[in-house]
Amino acid sequence: MKLDFCNTNTLWASVLVETLVRLGLETAVVSPGSRSTPLTVALALHPGVEAVPVLDERSAAFFGLGVAKRTGKPVVLVCTSGTAGANYYPAVIEARESRVPLLLLTADRPPELRDCASGQTIDQQKLFGNFSNGYAELAIPAADLGLLRYLRQTLVQAWRQTLLPVAGPVHLNCPFRDPLAPLEDGSTAAIKEWVDDSFFTGVQFFPLPRTGQGTVPSESPPTDERNTLHPPIPPSPSLSSQGLIIAGPAQPLDAEAYCDAIANLSYHLQWPVLAEGLSPLRNHAAFNPHLITTYDAILRQPDLAAQLVPDQVIQIGPLPTSKTLRQWLEQVDPLRWVVDDGYRNLDPLHGKTVPLASLIELPESIEAATDGNYLKTWLELDFKVRQRLDQTFEKTTDLVESKVAWLLPRTLPAETPLVIANSMPVRDIEWFWSLNDRGIQPYFNRGANGIDGTLSTALGIAHGNQPTVLLTGDLALLHDTNGFLSCPRLRGHLTIVLINNSGGGIFEMLPISKFDPPFEDFFATPQTVNVAKLCAAYSADYERVDDWQTFSQRLGSLPQAGVRVLEVRCDRKTDAPFRQTLLNTLAKFP
Repeated sequence: MKLDFCNTNTLWASVLVETLVRLGLETAVVSPGSRSTPLTVALALHPGVEAVPVLDERSAAFFGLGVAKRTGKPVVLVCTSGTAGANYYPAVIEARESRVPLLLLTADRPPELRDCASGQTIDQQKLFGNFSNGYAELAIPAADLGLLRYLRQTLVQAWRQTLLPVAGPVHLNCPFRDPLAPLEDGSTAAIKEWVDDSFFTGVQFFPLPRTGQGTVPSESPPTDERNTLHPPIPPSPSLSSQGLIIAGPAQPLDAEAYCDAIANLSYHLQWPVLAEGLSPLRNHAAFNPHLITTYDAILRQPDLAAQLVPDQVIQIGPLPTSKTLRQWLEQVDPLRWVVDDGYRNLDPLHGKTVPLASLIELPESIEAATDGNYLKTWLELDFKVRQRLDQTFEKTTDLVESKVAWLLPRTLPAETPLVIANSMPVRDIEWFWSLNDRGIQPYFNRGANGIDGTLSTALGIAHGNQPTVLLTGDLALLHDTNGFLSCPRLRGHLTIVLINNSGGGIFEMLPISKFDPPFEDFFATPQTVNVAKLCAAYSADYERVDDWQTFSQRLGSLPQAGVRVLEVRCDRKTDAPFRQTLLNTLAKFP
């Protein structure tokens, strides 16, 4: 136990930290500032906490987000008063939308110094609005047993709110009066004997069993147990055995359990599984022989799209990224059972959907396929398209962006954590990532789908982890260059695969690309940063990769420490038509 009785603030802050440690706190990300001094000192000196200093609060929040994504455990963020906390906002939004547990402690001035032109003071009440799972402003610290009990209770509740019923961010605003430094003043002498180890008796947290973030399917129990737990939905005459399972983005902590549950469902029903590239399914292919990865290319062919219409769909988690798939589902509008363990509406198509909390709730009226022709058709098409895809990329010697997503699953060491930036990388992963059994672990910020915090999130995932890889475009990396400030603190290694096509390649895929001006300046927004010099400024290793053999060699074995940037220079003006032509022709058969 680590308590500091120097003064009222140090006692308050050390009780706060000791309570959190007993609840399970392991990591805190702290940004510098004066008003947060008591919190910073308590966290930095507690032997049970790894306190990581990060200068930029936006970067700090995404770094913490990355750590929490990897561990599934709440991470504490600490900042000073004023606009410091406002810089947390993008990461708070992402944490809310992607269900990541964060506990934000924003230091503040006491009430008498607010709204009176006192420096570095803004209104921090409910700063994050509805994006927070919970909010409270703590009382002014006092060496009072009753208030310390109140503090303890408030922290237990806040910790619980970061995890249950659905994980997300919780905000505690923490006012402090002077003195902020740990100066002896005798104010805690009278209470010292009352705050000892017994004060924390009962401070523990027993979370409900969780195998991962977001949707975690449950294996269906026997029929009699299902009827006991959840009375089945009455059978509908419109149901038939021609069905699809669609598995969207997922970051489960137990990837094998996730894959096994979906494999059991697919095997039982004899339904194909359209597997998003951002799920673990494609990286544990041996679990399930019914996986389909080229659905986007297949559904671009009208005759095949008409032939493959299902009567019903089991959607697990959010829909995949594919716009083609979404448009097809919207058009054919099958009955969809949408499985999600939270409260969200996961149907942007507003179709005929039935929300369910787990696979256990699937109704008895869903029957297994009888003749297997529908599954066979999907599997045969997928096999042919994957063959064509492989043949195309094997012959492609030019540095085209889309080949990176095809080559990575053939190159990365087994179980490599792979952080995938938004915009073009997530789409290339969906279109071109192939089936494998390497157990590669995909991570991504698809809650709000923004590019902010990309590098910082990757550093957080790499911190204390095995060697990690980030796949990113140039704009996403440059948007978060302050993340490089955390490189000296990294425990582990991060390789950054930088696709540098001098701008926003995703916009080349949109109709606006035909209108220049203003396309280049206002959409593609090309940058002129010399990446080699940028890396040198932050003491990060740099190498330009000019051929695919070198690319495979550099990624086949990863360093154990430090940060490395592998720059692959591409031409977005040729990449976009190459990708478009490939997707539109892969499933065209005579």
